[in-house]
Amino acid sequence: MRRLPALLLVTALAGCATQPPPPVLPRPQQPVIAPPPAPPPPVTAPQQPRTIPPQIFAAGPFFTDEGLASFYGRAHSGKPTASGKKFDHRDFTAAHRTLPFGTLIRVTDLANGRTVTVEITDRGPRIPTRIVDLSFAAADALGMVEKGVTRVRLEAFRADQRD
Repeated sequence: MRRLPALLLVTALAGCATQPPPPVLPRPQQPVIAPPPAPPPPVTAPQQPRTIPPQIFAAGPFFTDEGLASFYGRAHSGKPTASGKKFDHRDFTAAHRTLPFGTLIRVTDLANGRTVTVEITDRGPRIPTRIVDLSFAAADALGMVEKGVTRVRLEAFRADQRD
């Protein structure tokens, strides 16, 4: 009988010495492969500087003005203009308070003599002391980007203008 408690003790201790089975690890999942990204929208080439047809240019401007010009750029790209066209800072366009949409204006920087021809597509400028807001492309062609504002002469021509 003395052996029974010893046998129970040995059996109990032997049960403590066994290790639990190893945990079952989940199988590694295959990496999720995302579909390729959609291609970027096509980039349209910037407009070339506009030119005034010779027959219209020969008739002379129907409107002239001198004053300050400013420009607006990338922050407005893609937004609709007052004419309904989407603004693109790379196009040769401008905003004027009263000239009809589609009017071509020759803008001359009075400080350096550079000229550029733009189309009126928007209303502005909102600052009362300025007479025109140019697109970034037009401002860059005039060499006024670093200055921000420059004195200009406007000469307006219409496609339906006749001698």
